Amino acid sequence: MGALQFTLLLFLILLHSCNIAAYKDEEWKKATATYTKDTEGSLITEGACGYGDLHKASYGKYSVGLSTILFSRGSTCGACYEIRCVDHILWCMLGSPTVVVTATDFCPPNYGLSVDYGGWCNFPREHFEMSQVAFSEIAKRKADIVPVQYRRVKCQRSGGLKFTMSGSSHFFQVLITNVGMDGEVAALKVKGSRTGWIPMARNWGQNWHCNVNLQHQPLSFEVTISSGKTLTSYNVATAKWQFGQTFEGKQF
Repeated sequence: MGALQFTLLLFLILLHSCNIAAYKDEEWKKATATYTKDTEGSLITEGACGYGDLHKASYGKYSVGLSTILFSRGSTCGACYEIRCVDHILWCMLGSPTVVVTATDFCPPNYGLSVDYGGWCNFPREHFEMSQVAFSEIAKRKADIVPVQYRRVKCQRSGGLKFTMSGSSHFFQVLITNVGMDGEVAALKVKGSRTGWIPMARNWGQNWHCNVNLQHQPLSFEVTISSGKTLTSYNVATAKWQFGQTFEGKQF
């Protein structure tokens, strides 16, 4: 290996290490957290982000509902947060262990109650509605509400991005799950074998749509996440794809 090649390789390694360090060193922010019983809430069965069965979407019981300001009209769906209970000697677990969760749901506001007495998810309060399992890793379940610290972290996913097709002949919709790195999709384009790249609009959560008939042609997708990184998966779906099917692409 030449000196120039070695220097370039060393630079890339250092750059990668710096990116990881910067991500890990993100400043902790203050919030609060409660939990919903796994048998009662929508956290595990569906959620406002449109992921459907969260066990099938690989998020499962480590899912979380976000208050109005954090949910940001669904744009943060899929984002990953590291959370720890702090400053409560009675309810926090010893040593303040952390848990990593995925944003899959919306915690609706209750403006009939004060932000300090039941209106936990009212704007502009930052609040996490956790599953019982995830909450139990950082605090005792006897707690009503606990003070926490949180920070965004990189999403660790197994396998590639997943695209689930739905809609009709002139309304094409795709749900994106299992997104690594940022976790949240900021923009999406689709391309058929007989079309150019078509920008798709966010329908709700991580469901994206366009009013184009894309049946009977292989489909490619260009996914942009919130940090600006773009990934293109060519010919993800074959020409024989059908609504209701899920296909796997590349991973960030």
